Amino acid sequence: MTSLNHESALKLLDITLKPSGAIVQSAIGDFTTEQSLQNEIAVLRTGGTMELYRITVEEDDGVDPTVSLKLVTRMETRSILRCMTVVRLSGGGKRDVLAVGSDSGCVTVIDFEGGVGTVLHNSEFGKVGCRRSTEGQYIASDPRGGRAILISAVEKRKLVYVLNRDSSGKPTIASPLEAHRSRTIVLDVVGLDNGYDNPIFGVLEMQYPDMDGLEDSGGAATVEREIAYYELDLGLNHVVRRWAKNVVVPKSNVLAALPGGGDGPGGVLVCGENFVEYLHETITTSNPNNSTQQQQQRMVCAIPRREIETTRADGGSPKPTLIQNITIHKQKKRGKFFALLQTELGDVYKLSFLLSSERDAVLSMTISYLDTLPVSKDLNVSKKGMLFASGEFGEHGLYQFERIDIEGVTATITSRQTIAASAAAADSSGKTLEDSEYEFYHDERSAIKLCLDIESQRESGDGNEENNDDGTKIPSAVFTPCNKLKNLRKVDALQSLSPAIGIMVGELAGGEVSPQIYTLCGRGPTSTLRILRHGAAVTELAVSDLPGTPGGIFTIAGQSTSDSTTPPHDKYIIVSFKDATLVLSVGTTVEEVKDGGGLVTNAPTLACSALGGEGTDGGIVQVHPGGVRHYHSGSAKQWHCPGLSRIHVASANTSQVLIAFTGGQIIYFELDPHSGNLTEVHNAELGVEVCSMDLGIVPAGRTRSAFAAVGCRDNTVKVLSLLSDSLLIQKSRTVLQSRPHSVCLQRSSEDIWLTVGMDDGSSIRVSIDPITGAAASGSNQRFLGARPVTALRATVDSQPTTVLLSSRPWISRHDATTGTVTTDPLSYAPLDHAAMFRGAFVQEGIVATAGSTLRILSVETRGNRGESFNQHCVGLRYTPRQMCLLELAGNAGGEPRRLLAVCESDHNDYNADGKQSLGFDPTGKQTAKKKKSEDDAMDMDEDDDADANSEESEEEEDEEVQSRATTVRGPVPLTPGTWGGCIRLLDPSGSGCTSLDVVELEKNEAALCCCSVRFHSRGESLLAVGTATGLIPRGAKKSQPVAHIILYRVILNGDRLQMLHRTKVEAPVLALAHFQGRLLAGVGGTLRLYEMGKKQLLRKCEYRSLPSVIKTLQTAGDRAYIGDMLHGMHFIRYDTVQDRFVSQANDKTSRCVTCQELIDLNTVAVGDKFGNISILRLPRASDSGGA
Repeated sequence: MTSLNHESALKLLDITLKPSGAIVQSAIGDFTTEQSLQNEIAVLRTGGTMELYRITVEEDDGVDPTVSLKLVTRMETRSILRCMTVVRLSGGGKRDVLAVGSDSGCVTVIDFEGGVGTVLHNSEFGKVGCRRSTEGQYIASDPRGGRAILISAVEKRKLVYVLNRDSSGKPTIASPLEAHRSRTIVLDVVGLDNGYDNPIFGVLEMQYPDMDGLEDSGGAATVEREIAYYELDLGLNHVVRRWAKNVVVPKSNVLAALPGGGDGPGGVLVCGENFVEYLHETITTSNPNNSTQQQQQRMVCAIPRREIETTRADGGSPKPTLIQNITIHKQKKRGKFFALLQTELGDVYKLSFLLSSERDAVLSMTISYLDTLPVSKDLNVSKKGMLFASGEFGEHGLYQFERIDIEGVTATITSRQTIAASAAAADSSGKTLEDSEYEFYHDERSAIKLCLDIESQRESGDGNEENNDDGTKIPSAVFTPCNKLKNLRKVDALQSLSPAIGIMVGELAGGEVSPQIYTLCGRGPTSTLRILRHGAAVTELAVSDLPGTPGGIFTIAGQSTSDSTTPPHDKYIIVSFKDATLVLSVGTTVEEVKDGGGLVTNAPTLACSALGGEGTDGGIVQVHPGGVRHYHSGSAKQWHCPGLSRIHVASANTSQVLIAFTGGQIIYFELDPHSGNLTEVHNAELGVEVCSMDLGIVPAGRTRSAFAAVGCRDNTVKVLSLLSDSLLIQKSRTVLQSRPHSVCLQRSSEDIWLTVGMDDGSSIRVSIDPITGAAASGSNQRFLGARPVTALRATVDSQPTTVLLSSRPWISRHDATTGTVTTDPLSYAPLDHAAMFRGAFVQEGIVATAGSTLRILSVETRGNRGESFNQHCVGLRYTPRQMCLLELAGNAGGEPRRLLAVCESDHNDYNADGKQSLGFDPTGKQTAKKKKSEDDAMDMDEDDDADANSEESEEEEDEEVQSRATTVRGPVPLTPGTWGGCIRLLDPSGSGCTSLDVVELEKNEAALCCCSVRFHSRGESLLAVGTATGLIPRGAKKSQPVAHIILYRVILNGDRLQMLHRTKVEAPVLALAHFQGRLLAGVGGTLRLYEMGKKQLLRKCEYRSLPSVIKTLQTAGDRAYIGDMLHGMHFIRYDTVQDRFVSQANDKTSRCVTCQELIDLNTVAVGDKFGNISILRLPRASDSGGA
């Protein structure tokens, strides 16, 4: 097998269809201006991309403010970004810069002033890439003035850079100072707020002995972790290890620095399993046995736990809960701050502090449960009450705080309760304080026992005075997570496909021009099936039938008021047919106007518009082939065409009308602002047939449009002046390659753009000088479709937009991020005619016709952010493993139906029945029903009121429900090999993708792969699923899973799955494929061919010479293309005469294959787990006997 990766054989060109969605790290600050108030978020993405987002709040009258994330800039670095920190340089104003570490061996300082990324300094320290002893894994900066940066490796090496400014004010970085320490593993670093004294950095590290000492000490598990202070002496210009103390929190991994230097006590928070510890050089707390005695003691606080962990139905001891994320937020009031921390299960807690009167010491800590969010890498809190959570998997959410003072309201534990429990354990054990503390905090049952003791005190009523000074009841220490947010509300999100597990491309929705991309994404309860469509998303608001096929559509705006800041709503919709005009009134509903509203209804309409400026009503003008009709104040005035002439093309705006006759004569009308009459002003002969024209819109503060664009049949577009001193004088002329089908003048700020849609399906965009009317020499031409292009004006996101109609609709708009004009398709069916529409239910919409239907649409661009695809998400229950397409025969000779089947499974998770048996109820419905049944004192009236309230709660708006929805991770199993899995059947037709059926698998059974198979003996497509029970990952030699191949058929018109039978096999099945009317399965390292049987599958042939485990499998003709988990690709041919498999070619390179795709009969593309893509081709000499 030949690898086509050398230069002479094949060259591959990669095109980024969608930027990376996974976030490595995020930070909040003031990057572009000094007035952003920490509302800008910088993110590092995989693939070497840096992005800057701004939190914007748009307020509308009578409508809740709209909060969204707007992309400010995107910066490609072409490197592996590893870490970053926010630096506020002294003397640089109230604005931040970023210090970024990457695999290039450099510390880079980047400034985003004005929204443009600029590299200020790039200090090199190595060129060996990402290694454990190379700096770049962790980075921290001095919070006061950004005087220094510490960048650290995973092991041993740490460098400190001093930041200064040169004479011109440009930031500079001095040579690095070493702070290395041998045999040290670094877990996290943080910059301490030490005021304006020497900068201090806190490092969480563990120093292991040499190999002989490590064996004598009992292994790596006995090595203690400690927090160390590294001080940069600015006077002597060197770094010293100032102070160190061991931590007692088990598996400590995260640090956070408290405000200091007069704003707080300083010090660090150390987070690990079950507990949070506060450490500082000068920490002292009261001895719980003697309130007057002060002693050097630890301040530790336990986190509240889930109630299901304290009362597990299986009777086992729950696993510890690891805190993996923490952030500190300083409030506006001096000395006020709090921390947010999140566990590996997604539970978010608020950590508040009780300070001394001088704000120089922490007296106690309180941890309260806030809400449950998807597991995040970083939590960023803005000063406007927003929380940005960069998801570990899936999308990244922006949340708004609705309540933050939750101490005592939700589950709460204080440090006093934790320290008292530790002291009680020390007294009962008789050991020293240090030994008892270590044993207490490392005991997995201590945190649970503390929660149970607090609950027992609450039930008995003891200890209120001891724990609450105000005598209130002790708050609960346990909670039940809910899939509905209580203290937060989701306002926006950044979409992400990370991790993309599977992909399928095809036009499965039906009726769309471009195919869709179906992607399996996420992990666990945040998993989704995402349908990607090229272009902007379109929401269909209304569809109604028309009496015929229209030839045009127009909208008539209502009267505007002089003090109104928003454009008026449309009053009428005018639909033009071949020989008639339909007038529709717009209100709460769209209804036909019987008398036509004063307009001509027995002739087609060529142009129609409302007349009058701001605060004035000039009536309605209608242009039809026989003349121009002006309807105003209940009376109509008609201008008739001279002789037998007929109007061929027309255009109108709020004060001007331009018509063209056959032969090239044009006549210009203008509204008299004094009399209110529409009068003929001038006429001209162009000498060529006119096929399209446009007047543009009247700019604000002016009485007329300065120019008109006229498209002629000689393949030219002329720009004519409409000013009184040069009326209908040609200002410029643009020669085209095809006949102009439509023209559109669009004004953007002070620029004028001419968009021309041509008969050959292409469009051209030309810049017009707003003073002289001269056309620019350069133009932007693009092919849009096979139909002639119609161009019209619209408004999207309060920005002027040009809508282009061809074989599919397009929108052309100015991209503020890049400063260029982008043309994107709309994910919608082809449209014939369209017009801009504003109504009470849609502020920026489009009314269009498609065939004999009238449609009102809205273009959704809020989530696009410069991307080329829009997404539709379908939530999944477990991590998706594979999907396949099922093609079912249609009823009574109808079209075949296509369905999607997805197999899902999660390790260390229970199935639905297992969670229910443990009492896991994230919805809270079962708990509510139980409480309601136990309450015997409630009378019938109260029952009726409760039912009415429940019905009202169920009728909440969909948007509010979505903003409150969240995912909740279920209880963690105690033993490995526990799985939860299901098989999902989906219908991809239409604009969405709906779940038809979900089949839960048996206990501890995991679905690993699936495929569609059509046996010769059965005339229908069946679903084959490979499963394994009791499978332990990374321990295949020790585990002995029970594997099966299950066959399902689709019943009830394709809405349900029915199991036919299951076949037991000796090894897990990771790949299945249809092969010549049979089922080909990769059973461990064996390739096996099965035939359909009555009770199970029947073996027909197998091949056992594969070196490892079959990971991927595809078939074509009589060949099977097999991807081995460790040893690359194998081409195998099936000999039908001898009924055996014959090896045709093997990959000479050992690749850890993860995916493959067949390009042609002899070529296959392969991806491995190290991120490499290879193209393999079968040599010509081994092509004998091929299909």
